[in-house]
Amino acid sequence: MALASGCTAASGASADLDDPAKKETAMRLVSSAENSSLDWRAQYRYIEDIDDGRGYTAGIVGFCTGCGDLLRVVERYTRARPENPLARFLPALREVKGSDAHDGLGRKFTAAWREAAGDPLMREAQDAERDRIYFDPAVKRAKADGLGALGQFIYYDAYVMHGYADAKGTVGFRTIRAEALAEADPPARGGDETEYLDAFLDARVAAMRTERGHHDTSRIDTAQRAFLEAGNLGLRPPLSWKVYGDTYRIGG
Repeated sequence: MALASGCTAASGASADLDDPAKKETAMRLVSSAENSSLDWRAQYRYIEDIDDGRGYTAGIVGFCTGCGDLLRVVERYTRARPENPLARFLPALREVKGSDAHDGLGRKFTAAWREAAGDPLMREAQDAERDRIYFDPAVKRAKADGLGALGQFIYYDAYVMHGYADAKGTVGFRTIRAEALAEADPPARGGDETEYLDAFLDARVAAMRTERGHHDTSRIDTAQRAFLEAGNLGLRPPLSWKVYGDTYRIGG
């Protein structure tokens, strides 16, 4: 989708996504797409199978039993608090990694997840794994590509949904970025920021349409693309967007 060229320098005056206020905005944006709510802190206890082939999806960024990131959350939590409601499920979580199976989990596991989410140490484990696996690598890569806060968020959201590398039935961030680079250069290579992000979003939408459960691309079309079309490379509030037909706003 072609857009008018944006001013690359426009994002430079704005804080990066790891600024606390910007990070809060990023968490709310992801929560609107993952949980249909801006209250991302209410999602620590969330868990369900959304029939996307990844088993249970849970927590603040949709950690999955099939992907293995949910396992890492429980392992971190168990190191911090060995006696916890989820520790007994670790063998089953290791067994179902890479599949959509519920073997050894089921209702007892989902109840234990919700119970554990009341523990500050469990919430800290989710925060830490979100940052280690998704937020920090995405922001680092975006900064290296010369992207401002919007581009950093676009990378982060792609990391959350797709992970870094390709897996069975999915297209990872690495491939999405490679496809975007084949179409446009990022600012770090002398390219125009808007044109590059437009190419990245095109590649992201194409990837989503190949994945079970991700055919609705409104988190791109009426959210990230809307910010890009408005020239808001710094992801500055006020922000208004739609996901799955629902409208969300963050004031200035």
